[in-house]
Amino acid sequence: MKLSQLFGQTLRDAPAEAEVVSHQLLMRAGFIRPLGAGIFSYLHLAKRSMQKIEAILRDEMDKIGGQEITMPVVQPADLWKESGRWYQIGVEMARFSDRNKHDMVLAMTHEEVVADLVRREVQSYKQLPRLIYHIQTKWRDDPRPRTGLIRVREFTMKDSYSLDADWDGLDKQYRAHYQAYFNIYYRCGLDVIAVKSDTGMTLAPALRSGASAGVGGKLAHEYMYLTPIGEDTLILCDACDYSANRQVARFQKTPAFPEELKPIEKVLTPNCKSIQDLANFLGLPKSKTAKAVFFMAAIPPDPKGLSRPLGSGQEKFIFAVIRGDMELNETKLANAVGAHDLRPATEDEIKAIGVVPGFASPVGLPPRPRAGEGSVVRVVIDDSILYSPNLVAGANETDYHLLNTNYPRDYAADLVTDIAAADEGAACPECSYPLRMERGVEVGNIFKLGTRYSEALGCTFLDKDGQQKPVIMGSYGIGVGGLLACIAEAHHDEHGLVWPITVAPFHVHLVLLRGKGTPQIEETADKLYANLQAAGIEVLYDDRDESPGVKFNDADLIGCPVRITVSDRALGQGGTEMKLRREQAKAIVPLDETVARLRSVIQSLQDELASKITPVPYPNEQLSTRNSQLPSHARD
Repeated sequence: MKLSQLFGQTLRDAPAEAEVVSHQLLMRAGFIRPLGAGIFSYLHLAKRSMQKIEAILRDEMDKIGGQEITMPVVQPADLWKESGRWYQIGVEMARFSDRNKHDMVLAMTHEEVVADLVRREVQSYKQLPRLIYHIQTKWRDDPRPRTGLIRVREFTMKDSYSLDADWDGLDKQYRAHYQAYFNIYYRCGLDVIAVKSDTGMTLAPALRSGASAGVGGKLAHEYMYLTPIGEDTLILCDACDYSANRQVARFQKTPAFPEELKPIEKVLTPNCKSIQDLANFLGLPKSKTAKAVFFMAAIPPDPKGLSRPLGSGQEKFIFAVIRGDMELNETKLANAVGAHDLRPATEDEIKAIGVVPGFASPVGLPPRPRAGEGSVVRVVIDDSILYSPNLVAGANETDYHLLNTNYPRDYAADLVTDIAAADEGAACPECSYPLRMERGVEVGNIFKLGTRYSEALGCTFLDKDGQQKPVIMGSYGIGVGGLLACIAEAHHDEHGLVWPITVAPFHVHLVLLRGKGTPQIEETADKLYANLQAAGIEVLYDDRDESPGVKFNDADLIGCPVRITVSDRALGQGGTEMKLRREQAKAIVPLDETVARLRSVIQSLQDELASKITPVPYPNEQLSTRNSQLPSHARD
């Protein structure tokens, strides 16, 4: 490709709306252009890099038995109604009617379409297992698209779907994907970690990356690129490699000092509406208080999972109680109560159940109103309350609190479970070592769906005994554009992009510097360009009439792995000038050896990435093999 013929141009300055480095550099280097909020055009350079990423995706999927298909972007809503997600997903899903007034959707993901294909194509256990995948456009109307390609509304995703006759088969295909995904990222030059994640009961976390939106299931892992710009908070243990998204991370909760239960005592606590104010006023640690948090939840009223949206007047009031030194985890709470969405309750809604905002507790909670489908109030307490005696809680009276409240002596709960958020320094749930927090960007997600969709859409097969059984499914997604952006985040310097050889738009950036000393210099560069193409070396040829400074700046900005310069100076020194983008050193290579030297350099760069592909222990295997090497304080 001659740069003089390339559609698009480089930009001297990044657009004001570009907040992160990848967005700035992909814009400046002429890879992408915005059309609307979270909607981008991918120009030729980006398209070439994305095609290489897609080729890596196809290769790794094929190696584990994948069969590529293509499924529609536009889907009939009837499938989503059968699965229940038509009713569970809010405005993130694009809904419309066709000319015949049929409800339709733009694909957010393809579990429903896969289930429809399976119920038509699979009848017998002899047709299982199978693995199908496609690389297709998706649409999710994210309310806050930003950070360039990292958080968008329209994107391309590789999603694969495993189909098995038993749970052992699902586990085998899940583990195969677990390793294949690491292979993909290593081949793309991106270091990632896998963390346990939410299985998708709540929808918001999955809207950022190209993972399946709110798919539900039995087990899920996210692949995270660690970076300060990430919106996800990860909880990590350096001793045993425990890792999880903070949404689902567990930790060991410090028990309170045992005490005899004391009688309740009401005390005046003027203007103490916050836990910190209360602790300061009473001279107590926050761990001696009980904090009340209130939400309205959209909860399915029937086994089919058909929830009513928030604001419909059919929500449940969630009265959550947690120890005052901890923060509530909304994802854990939503999953615990089976909610598909949560929002903070308003002050009027809190008062309506008979408690006082700022001074509330479940002690003396009035009888719960009935609404045809059972109580509209659910009391959920964190399990730390069980071993924390004599806590200070609200008195449901302005400016008063109760000393020495105890569960279950003084109040009842509908559910006792873990609803606390893990924090920096908390004890690891596996080995007790202090946990740390990191920020990350999700670049992929794998789910064990189980029978969530096969049962909803009637995907069954006859087993060896002639019994009807539901197909057991898995879902596995990688967003192509988001992966490209993260590679750009990881591989750049102050001058521009520094692409890994496997995903670079071109292997070589050939720069012609016209001069007066060698009349045949342009002919020499043209011939070298032709020889490189004939040798199968991908080359971007800067044949423009621009100054050396402009050409070198653009070469650094675009970031091809190797730069070759044809100039009077280089030819006068005996050949061409070769420079790796990631290095400062330059070397003169004889003209007749340039093609062979480039082949060697390109192969060396490819081998360097290939050497990183090694078997990655599956999480439970990793813990068992490393636990014996832990220090004694981490094993006990």
